[in-house]
Amino acid sequence: MYENTYPSKRYKNTLDFLQKHISKKETILDLGVSNPFSDLMKQNGYVVCNTGGEDLDLEFSRVSNGTEEVVTAFEIFEHMVAPYNVLKAIKAKKIVVSVPLNLWFAPAYRNKSDLWDRHYHEFEAWQFDWLLEKAGWHIKDSHQFTNPVKKLGIRPLLRLFTPRYYLVYAERN
Repeated sequence: MYENTYPSKRYKNTLDFLQKHISKKETILDLGVSNPFSDLMKQNGYVVCNTGGEDLDLEFSRVSNGTEEVVTAFEIFEHMVAPYNVLKAIKAKKIVVSVPLNLWFAPAYRNKSDLWDRHYHEFEAWQFDWLLEKAGWHIKDSHQFTNPVKKLGIRPLLRLFTPRYYLVYAERN
C-alpha cells in the first residue's frame, strides 16, 4: 500500500485520520502541488485537486474561490510566514491538516540551499489549535504521533516516544 521510499508510518496515520473524517463523496482541495500523498488519496478513492504552486502567504484566491468541500494541508503551514491568512480565507467548511510539532531537543528544519525547504514554524499543539480557532475553525478531532528514525543516539531514542506530527480535523459554520 505504501512504497518503501515514502514515509509509511506518517502516510498510514494521515490516511487513517482522513478516512475517519472525510467521505470519498466529498471533493478535496489539497494545498501544495501534486505530491505522493495526494496521489495516495486519489488511489484510495478521493477526488483531489491541488493548488498550483502559488505562494500561499500572498495568493489565496484558489482557496477562497474554490468549490471543493474539504481542504487538506499536510506539512504545509510550517513553511509559511503567515498561515493565518490562508486559513482565514478558506471557503470550504472542513479541513484536515497536519504540522510537525516543535521538538525541544531538535532545532527547526532548515535547508540552507533551498529558500522554500525550511520551517518558519514548528508548533506546539496548543499553538496550532489557537491559530485554527483564531482563523474561525472549530477543532473536532486531533491526533499526535511519533516518527522514530533508524539511527543511534539520544535524539533518535527521544523520537521513539516524543510525538513529532499533529493531525487536526476542524470545521467552520
